[in-house]
Amino acid sequence: MVATVLCIVCSVLVSAAAVVLEERQEKEKALDRQKNILVACGLRTKDATAEEVQILFNSRLVTKAIDFKSGAYDDAFETVGYEQTKAAKDPARSVEVPADVDVAGVRRRALKGLVYLVNDESGKPIQYVLPIHGMGLWGTLYGFLAVDGDLNTVRGLGYYEHKETPGLGGEVENEKWKAQWPGKVLRDAGGDLKIEVLKGVVDTSRPEAKHQVDGLAGATITSRGITNMLRYWLGPHGYEPYLKQLAGGS
Repeated sequence: MVATVLCIVCSVLVSAAAVVLEERQEKEKALDRQKNILVACGLRTKDATAEEVQILFNSRLVTKAIDFKSGAYDDAFETVGYEQTKAAKDPARSVEVPADVDVAGVRRRALKGLVYLVNDESGKPIQYVLPIHGMGLWGTLYGFLAVDGDLNTVRGLGYYEHKETPGLGGEVENEKWKAQWPGKVLRDAGGDLKIEVLKGVVDTSRPEAKHQVDGLAGATITSRGITNMLRYWLGPHGYEPYLKQLAGGS
């Protein structure tokens, strides 16, 4: 009887705490997402205060919804509270990723995606931040890729959630490794996607070095997963139709 009563009391307390704190948890998640977006595009560091993050995000960034298939903006879509990864698990709001293109282990992709436009003081977009995710060694990595207004130069890449081993695949959080990304070029002159994380160290004397980033030591699978993730999300089943729309292509 004591054990039963104790279980009931604990269950009620845990459930009540979850309900009472739900709104606060959602706000913290939204704030963390905003902070990671600002870090990816180089506007803030991880030590920014909540007030700094909210002011800067609201003044410099615009959240837009896109239709992945057409690449067009969907201005009628409600972006507040929308979580792309959750939508991907709902068959009514997602599509299955064909096996021949699912190099990142995404499995399902939401019909609608969120992108973040970074504006200058005049309100003109100068960067675009794209949510990305894909399989590493132990699980899915979630992050943001920021590209400059030319749609081909990386501004930054950062991951805010992963299950990789600390000191190995977990080095995706290492500031020195992340510092290699700004300035890297996604595509060659012919438009082919060339960005990749190597197994070893980049030979800076070679012309292809502008498309390459050093591999994570002892984490070959995680390094390969990041390359595959970028190949998928920047490909025709990901953000390529949207980027073509921005560039005025067909």
